[in-house]
Amino acid sequence: MLSNLSRKNVLFITTKNPDYIRNTQEISLVKKEAEHYTIIGSKSKYYFVRLLSVYFSLIKTPISSFDTVFIGFAPQLVLPLFKYKFRHVDIMIDFFISLYDTFCQDRRLFHPRSLPGRFLHYIDWITLRQADLVICDTVSHGKYFAEEFGVSPSKLYPLYLQADAAIYHPVTIHRPARLKKKFIVLYFGSILPLQGIDIVLRAITLLKNEQNIFFYCIGPIREKTKIMFCPDASNVKFIDWLPQKQLARYIGLADLCLAGHFNRNIAKAGRTIPGKACIYQAMKKPMILGDNPANHELFQADSMHYFVEMGSPHALADIILYLSERRKLS
Repeated sequence: MLSNLSRKNVLFITTKNPDYIRNTQEISLVKKEAEHYTIIGSKSKYYFVRLLSVYFSLIKTPISSFDTVFIGFAPQLVLPLFKYKFRHVDIMIDFFISLYDTFCQDRRLFHPRSLPGRFLHYIDWITLRQADLVICDTVSHGKYFAEEFGVSPSKLYPLYLQADAAIYHPVTIHRPARLKKKFIVLYFGSILPLQGIDIVLRAITLLKNEQNIFFYCIGPIREKTKIMFCPDASNVKFIDWLPQKQLARYIGLADLCLAGHFNRNIAKAGRTIPGKACIYQAMKKPMILGDNPANHELFQADSMHYFVEMGSPHALADIILYLSERRKLS
């Protein structure tokens, strides 16, 4: 994989915000390996604006001067439209997500055999076919792409997520007086279905009478979701969203972090390693992971990594309670 970047003139393209965890990882890789590089992206907070900005930049850019084109997040939105410009260069893509899998299997917005479902499957298939090298986030995900879309395994290379060490590193944070004797458990996420926020909230409710346990739950959780799964818990503080540096401070407060994924009904949850797990790892925080093949590719059960049955709030609550009790005894 690195031979496509090493001492080459590389064009890196992304439609995702530049500070996204996968972008920072891959941009660092390009800067380290390439002799020369150009980055096309946008800092706009609106995806459609970012997409138009990338398209406009690509139209103006003379691609023939590059050895390798590396398309980051969502190459399906770039490669099929601009393949004519990339005819004489090596094409690397990060197939971090499948549009078909995301919208038909994960979020279930379309039936797989519906017209939109078939179209999304085709877009994924043609993107994979046009690339010379395909990066995926886990071996498990790569196997799925090979089986579902017929991509040759020889084109697939796993690249595990890494946190931005400039932001996420071990820190000591002074605790507020009211939390000094609490066992603090932290969860954060974008609240996608496969993450299993319902499992987390149900576990919080099961532990609502454990006065020594306190939860931080960070992310855009809908009020009706809180009421449905966690109606009367007083041992949790909900925070809508935080900039990365503030998020790191909250993680620094935690005794235990919840990584997941916890949803057992979405197959993708068992093929991917949560990005938050890489952040917790960088900050040297004990974490609870869903017991699935992808997580076992990178982590093994030890004093920093605890595996739990996916889909079970009782199993999650039990291991949180066990770890809190163990800390009291130490």
